[in-house]
Amino acid sequence: MDSEVSDAELVDVREEAIIAALKKVEDPDLLLDIWFLGLIYSIDIGEAGEIGIEMTFTTPLCPSGPYLIEMVKQHVRAVPGVSEVSVSVVFSPPWEPSEEVKMTLGLA
Repeated sequence: MDSEVSDAELVDVREEAIIAALKKVEDPDLLLDIWFLGLIYSIDIGEAGEIGIEMTFTTPLCPSGPYLIEMVKQHVRAVPGVSEVSVSVVFSPPWEPSEEVKMTLGLA
C-alpha cells in the first residue's frame, strides 16, 4: 500500500479555524484566552489534518499546565478536518506578556 497521502485524504484545515479554537481555551488563573496571552508559539498543519501545536505556559511551574494541554487538544480536535493533535510545551523562549496583555492585567 502506498504510504503517500492520496488526494481524497488531503484536507483543508485553515489556520484561522485552529486559532479560533485556541481562543476558546482560557487560562483559569488569568481568565484570558491562551492565544491573546501569546502562549501559542506555532501551529503546524499536516496534509491529512494532523495538527502540531507548540506552546508555553506563563511559568514552567504552571499548575494549570496539564489542563491547558488537554483543553487545546479538545478544542482543536473539534475543528472539522482535524485528524490528530499533538502539543509540545517549550520554555525557550520564556513567555513574556505583550504590552496589550500587561495593560489588560493592569501591569502596565
